[in-house]
Amino acid sequence: MNELSPHEVVRQLNRYIIGQDDAKRAVAIALRNRYRRSMLPEEMREEITPKNILMIGPTGVGKTEIARRLARLVNAPFIKVEATKFTEVGYVGRDVESIIRDLTENAVRMVHDEYAEKVRTRAQVIAEDRLLNMLSGIQKKSNNPFDFLLGRSSAAPQQPQQTEEEKQALARRKDDLRDQLRRGELDNNEIEIEVEEQAPQLEVGGTSISIGDMMGGMMPKKTKMRRVKVREARDILIAEESDKLIDDDAVKEEAVRRTEQSGIVFLDEIDKIAGHGGSGSGPDVSREGVQRDILPIVEGSTVNTKYGPVRTDFMLFIAAGAFHVSKVTDLIPELQGRFPVQVRLKSLTEDDFVQILKNTDNALTRQYTALLEVDKVHLTFDEDALREIARMALMENEAHEDLGARRLHGIFEELLEDVSFNAAGGDMPDVYLTITQQYVKEHLKSEKALDTRKYIL
Repeated sequence: MNELSPHEVVRQLNRYIIGQDDAKRAVAIALRNRYRRSMLPEEMREEITPKNILMIGPTGVGKTEIARRLARLVNAPFIKVEATKFTEVGYVGRDVESIIRDLTENAVRMVHDEYAEKVRTRAQVIAEDRLLNMLSGIQKKSNNPFDFLLGRSSAAPQQPQQTEEEKQALARRKDDLRDQLRRGELDNNEIEIEVEEQAPQLEVGGTSISIGDMMGGMMPKKTKMRRVKVREARDILIAEESDKLIDDDAVKEEAVRRTEQSGIVFLDEIDKIAGHGGSGSGPDVSREGVQRDILPIVEGSTVNTKYGPVRTDFMLFIAAGAFHVSKVTDLIPELQGRFPVQVRLKSLTEDDFVQILKNTDNALTRQYTALLEVDKVHLTFDEDALREIARMALMENEAHEDLGARRLHGIFEELLEDVSFNAAGGDMPDVYLTITQQYVKEHLKSEKALDTRKYIL
């Protein structure tokens, strides 16, 4: 965070999103303010809350991508939800507090993966020893007193005392197996291992709850035998040993802390729960009910999760909507006030489409080039071809619905349909294909006459 100045944040976002400088500046400032707040004394820190952001603009111009890339940039807990999925308290459906519970789950998963990476080297050593014992025929005797009661007492019989020569022979065998294992010679061999069986899940209010967790972990872990290849068995054992080395309480504490201090919630389609200035009857009542339920979460409240209470006071909320039918002023005033930073995103121009195809790290030209190289088709795109594709995308957006950059996906599928269908790899020779402006015009049938039906009353 110390190295992420607002200029650096914008530079990183420019790798994936073209234009929309106002929105990028707003999120960059919000992110930097988080770092500035973390450096203040605690009594001052408690008084400073994030300035939430409302993005207004048509679909496909980068609203969701800005929020998603921002969360990845700082490795913060992030969740994207559609406001239309939630219902007012008292109705059947998901309540808004499930947003925070899901965000906390994401944080726990993120922190657990980080801790697992720290202990991975040690877990690999332990897992390798377990795997070698299995391959050499040594079975570990179970110390679980419930095994006999649960009918799993088919443990290995008591092994007779080994002589010194037998111990040395076994050690030499294990060394040979270790060398073969590390060289990958045993990866395709099958082995039978004992793994923990997942506890049944109970669906409550759209959230899965483990019955084992409900029992407080009192019941012993149920196991089952699986026959898998050695390379898969190694990954299973590494995961098991990592879980044993990780302090679960530390993971939960860190996850809750990150959720409260660094969590980012992206509320999409917020315009769909805005009223239309009507008489207050019909579906608008339900919409306003959802707004009223979202309000305390955004303002700052405490939500109970299975990892403990989580405060939402210092989370950053980014809301987005097209606001074609409704207006921002149709939101209840209290909710408008909780999003003081409002930025408008512009529709994409022809030059924007060209930049999207040329200069973004995840450009569709690079994606399709990589995909077809698998089947020995090597694509290159002329500058004029990219300009023609951009012109077609802009024309389609103007003639029909404005889908923003998502329009390019349909255009590329249509443009490369024949190539994608006929490319089969295998024994076929390498094919080098240059996409020119003429190729684009010949293969895009979407250059139709302007649809005048939308102008007929």
